[in-house]
Amino acid sequence: MIHAVVADDEVLARQKMHQLLREEQDIEIVGECASAAEVIQLVGITRPELLFLDICMPDMDGFDVIGALSARQPSPLPHIVFTTAADQYAVRAFEIHAVDYLLKPFTQERLRSAVQRVRQRIHSSVAISAELTSESTREPYASRIVFKSRGRILFLSVADIRWIAAEENYVRICTVGESHLLRETMASLESRLNPQIFLRVHRSAIVNLQYVREVKNDADGDATVILTNGEKIAMSRSYRSSVQRLLHR
Repeated sequence: MIHAVVADDEVLARQKMHQLLREEQDIEIVGECASAAEVIQLVGITRPELLFLDICMPDMDGFDVIGALSARQPSPLPHIVFTTAADQYAVRAFEIHAVDYLLKPFTQERLRSAVQRVRQRIHSSVAISAELTSESTREPYASRIVFKSRGRILFLSVADIRWIAAEENYVRICTVGESHLLRETMASLESRLNPQIFLRVHRSAIVNLQYVREVKNDADGDATVILTNGEKIAMSRSYRSSVQRLLHR
């Protein structure tokens, strides 16, 4: 349901709007007003999605109303459809992104066209909001790593990484069939990887849990991570509890 406020200083104009909007089943008029001050107050109370606004109001014009609403409202402005008998303000109306500009007297069909524009604008706003929300909540972890190797630029999927080893000022990324040496720190690379999949098991080693076959406890309190291909990677006792908790989750 689209909630609307009708603002016009003429009673007959407000009554006509009520009558015409009865044909639009998804439009609900939540209030009407005859002055700019009333518009500002009513919009603040009802927070409508749509405002039918007469430009020529007794205390200030419709553009001043929009300016006042913009200054006072913390929430987004309603979608504006101007209703007026004057055509000279049309360019200015669209400059402030009004949805439509209805010249009085307007027909049912012309109003229906304006309402359809509002529906489309609201739909677009919801879609953009959903997309932004999706972007903001998406995990910030890398799905692939891009680097130079032997004169090539490689795009390596992180899913192909079995484990990562620190080698002085470098890290060695080991995949199923090969390994790559990158000039990067373990801490920097670890921050880009999903911790539910890639786990630090040693100061100098990170493993992909999807390739872990078992963790074997050693007599000295440390442990060894055994990968599915049989490779063994030392696990220090400081990382042991977190690894075992994730492996058994």
